[in-house]
Amino acid sequence: MIRILLAEDEQAMREHLTRALEKANYEVVAVDRGTAAVPLLESEKFDLLLTDIVMPEMDGIELAQHCASVCPETQVMFITGFSGVTLRAGQSVPKAKILSKPFHLRDLVLEVDRLFEPDSISDLN
Repeated sequence: MIRILLAEDEQAMREHLTRALEKANYEVVAVDRGTAAVPLLESEKFDLLLTDIVMPEMDGIELAQHCASVCPETQVMFITGFSGVTLRAGQSVPKAKILSKPFHLRDLVLEVDRLFEPDSISDLN
């Protein structure tokens, strides 16, 4: 089963995303901040880091950069409601997918599905 580490500081959004992804048969571990995700990235294997960009303590870009250093095989997808940070995220983590809020949960699941389609995985290797 594909494992997703979700870092999202807004509780309602975190719960909605978790439910949608679990309904689509993904295993989700959800945390409320980047600093809570760091020890999980260092001790467990995840196929995808799905992270908000703007969070307290450690933003999603810093988290993605840490992820790249400790588990480079983990893919990254950013979610953000701030268009101004989208460019910075794309420059800092060029391989990451960026999904801008608001989005429909169905669109999120489709984007995650696309990341793990057999053709997409072979393109990354």
